[in-house]
Amino acid sequence: MGFRENLKAELAYKDILVKELAALSGISRRTIDNYLREDGSMPLADVAVRIAEALGVTVEYLITGREQQEQRSPPLPNPRVILKSLEALNTRDRKIVLSVIKTLSETKDVETKAQGETYSELG
Repeated sequence: MGFRENLKAELAYKDILVKELAALSGISRRTIDNYLREDGSMPLADVAVRIAEALGVTVEYLITGREQQEQRSPPLPNPRVILKSLEALNTRDRKIVLSVIKTLSETKDVETKAQGETYSELG
C-alpha cells in the first residue's frame, strides 16, 4: 500500500475526518483531499511530517505501511472512539474498564518509581 491508502486507513482507524486532520496538521482540507484522490499527488516531506505528527504515526508508516522497529505499541485511537465505546457499555462493565485502567496506571507508576530507585542505587 502507498501513502494514499495508508492515510485513508489511518483516518478510518482513528475515526478522524479530513477537516479534523486539516485542523490538527495546519494543512488545508483541499490539499489533504488531493492526497486521498486516486490520482492525487504525494506530499512534500515537510507536509508528510505534519500529517504524520497530527495522526501520531511516523512518515515511514504513512509511506510504507510499516512501523519503525523501535515503535512497538499501536497508536491510540481518537478519544471520541474511546468515549463512544465506554458509553456503549453498561454501568457494571464501564466500572470494570475504568478499574482496569486505574490499576494499570498505578502499576506503571510503581514500575517507573522502582526503576528510578534501581538506577539511583547504581549511581
